This record gives sequence, structure tokens and C-alpha cells, in this order.
Amino acid sequence: MTGTLFSLSVLFECFGPGFAVVYVSWVHDSDRPDDRPDDRRDEWALCVYCASGPRHPELLELAFRVGEEVAERGWTLVSGGGNVSAMGAVASGARSRGGHTVGVIPKALVHRELADIEADELIVTDTMRQRKQVMEDRSDAFLALPGGIGTLEEMFESWTAGYLGMHTKPLVLLDPLGHYDGLRQWLAGLVPSGYVAQSALDRLVVTTDIAAALAACAPDPANH
Repeated sequence: MTGTLFSLSVLFECFGPGFAVVYVSWVHDSDRPDDRPDDRRDEWALCVYCASGPRHPELLELAFRVGEEVAERGWTLVSGGGNVSAMGAVASGARSRGGHTVGVIPKALVHRELADIEADELIVTDTMRQRKQVMEDRSDAFLALPGGIGTLEEMFESWTAGYLGMHTKPLVLLDPLGHYDGLRQWLAGLVPSGYVAQSALDRLVVTTDIAAALAACAPDPANH
């Protein structure tokens, strides 16, 4: 291959005894290498998109249980690197069962003391766009939980990229709380008018069950 595919610079900054984060900045094209640690290359990684604001007990319980189940399967959890709301709960759930957690967070949020400093890997990016790219690159599948604008942005970007053939990674919406019912109804209404193709809509797997959601995210046995 020719050209600069991945120019990486890393800066370590300490935030207290025993805690440092890795600042990452880079330029790259669409042919990016897998930057997972060598001992994690063969480990399935699931990216979970979820809320960083609400603290509803049912949401936190859902996120924690998802984290537990991810770890039980021996998968790596990739998330937004925050220690609050569902984002913090899913990472805590994974670690409670010995799971490996990767948090990816923009440096502006680190300095607001929102970083998940207990993450096994905490990757700090310059921008939100870089954050999403790292999360996508480090993951083999995507799972969206109830969330707001940020969660929707992440989900729709992964959804669009998959539909356009930029990746073949599964995308699953787990919604036992009915949070996205209105959105799904609206999207379905765009099919008859031609704004959304039925094939695009079908690419998003929707379920209310954690086990079913993770089964849809799991690696294809034929390829592993």
C-alpha cells in the first residue's frame, strides 16, 4: 500500500496517582489498520451507544445488565468513555464480570471530570468526530440503547455507513422501554414515499430482549 494511511501521535497526561490517559490524534484514509492491542485482535468487540445524562433506574439497570452479558461472552466493550448515566453503567457492568472495557472520549469531556478512569483502555481524542471513528474502528458490531441526540447521531452514522457498504458490521437497537417507538413509526412512514428504502430499514435489527440483541451482534460462526 502507498501513501500515509495512519500517522499517530500519542501524549500521556497524568490525572492522579496511577491514572493516565492516552491522547490520540491522527490523519488517515478509509484503509485504516486495526489498532487493537495484539492480545485483543481476536477478541470480539461490541460498541454500545447509550445515554450520558438520564439516571432513570430502569435505564441504568438495562445498561448494567448489557455490560454483564457482554463480559460473560468474553467480548470487549467499547463505549463513549464516560462514567455517568447508561455509559457509566454499561462499563461498570462489564467490569463486574471481569470484562475488558475500552472508553473513547473527547479531551473536552475529560477535563469536565466525566471520564471513565477505570476503563482498561481510555482513549482521548481531539474531537467528537475522531471519537466516533475510533469507536467504529475498534468494534465488530454496534448496539444502541435508549439515548438522546448523541446516541441517535452515532447510531444513524453507523447505520448509514453499513447501508452504503462502508462496513458489514451488525447494528442492533435494544429498546425494552419503548423509548424509540415514535422514531421507528416515523421512519417506517418514510418508506412508501421513497425517502427510506425498505432494505435500509431492514438492516437495523430491533429487539426488546438482551439475549436476542447480543445474539444478533455475535460473530458469524461460519467466519470464526
